[in-house]
Amino acid sequence: MSTTFIRRASGITALALAAVTVAGCASSTPTATPEAASDLEIGAVDLSGVCPATVVIQTDWNPQAEQGGLFNLVGEDAQIDAATKRVSGPLVSSGEWTGVDVEIRAGGPAIGFTGVPAQMYTDPDILLGWVKTDEAIANSAERPTTAVMSTFEKAPWIVMWDPETYPEVDEIADLADTDATVRYFDGTTYMDYLIGSGQLRADQVDGSYDGTPANFIAAGGADAQQGFATVEPWVYENAIEGWMKPVDYQLVADTGYPIYAVALSVRTADVTEQAECLSALIPVVQQATVDYFADPEAANALLVDAVTAYDNGWVYPAEEAANSTTQQQELALAANGADGTFGSFDSARVDSVMEIVEPIMADKGVATADDLTADDLATNEFLDSSIALP
Repeated sequence: MSTTFIRRASGITALALAAVTVAGCASSTPTATPEAASDLEIGAVDLSGVCPATVVIQTDWNPQAEQGGLFNLVGEDAQIDAATKRVSGPLVSSGEWTGVDVEIRAGGPAIGFTGVPAQMYTDPDILLGWVKTDEAIANSAERPTTAVMSTFEKAPWIVMWDPETYPEVDEIADLADTDATVRYFDGTTYMDYLIGSGQLRADQVDGSYDGTPANFIAAGGADAQQGFATVEPWVYENAIEGWMKPVDYQLVADTGYPIYAVALSVRTADVTEQAECLSALIPVVQQATVDYFADPEAANALLVDAVTAYDNGWVYPAEEAANSTTQQQELALAANGADGTFGSFDSARVDSVMEIVEPIMADKGVATADDLTADDLATNEFLDSSIALP
């Protein structure tokens, strides 16, 4: 059983937005590797001798600002392949070519909603993929992955509700004392946690959520719903006709479910087999992400252009991207680890996630790896400890 949390919510609710025209510099010519790369001069970081000629990164959804650090790796003359839903270009470090190219692949509908670990084991060209801690645990027996850089210090998932209907609700657990139905995507592991920990009642949750706002609006504020802190609050207040007002929410991360969301991960064997590449590459990704938050406009323009070119029903205007970038910082979703390094993992925290998730997987009949440890799931080995958000 897959435990992948399919992120249709933000995509379908965004369909309520009017399409916008976004100016950008990227080409939509389908091509896997930019021809210009061979003419570039390699800068201070040279990955050409240790990494694949094209570093392939598999994301879990369509382009959006949560992927801003990855899109900040792409140099000038980026190529958008609308057919395969991929963006490629010279892989740059602080604006200088590193001697290799990068390819960022969309997930979700682009790969038939296949989980990222499964996609990584299907396609050996993929070096890095976005994998959640609970997803890594669920796949640990058959498709083991090891996280090598944390993307989010806090996961962006939320449960949201109408503050006018429930003025007494300050957190998710307060919903248990109401008659609210809480809609979510069936198979979402954190919902099993919320029920098991007594923060929600089993008789009030509804796993039939399809990602559209229709039922939330039709309920007139009586129902609660899952979402993303970087998406739904802005979309519902600014773009969902029939609502157009604020919602309240709590981060699931603040309920005692401390997973690392969409951590940049490799197949576990590649921790050893690609160690030389990862030692040189991961600090580049760290710095690119830190640089993104200092100046997000170019990366956001590229990813918005990619969404427009893909034309698969996902609508993502520049305003939503800008809001996401802001919320990632203001809510401390993108933040330094406990040790002060951007992208680091706390092994005790990974242990606590295992204590929560392994029994849930056992109840679902999902076999996890024997003697699984935090070191199997995440490593700080390839990080540059001096790189941090200001």
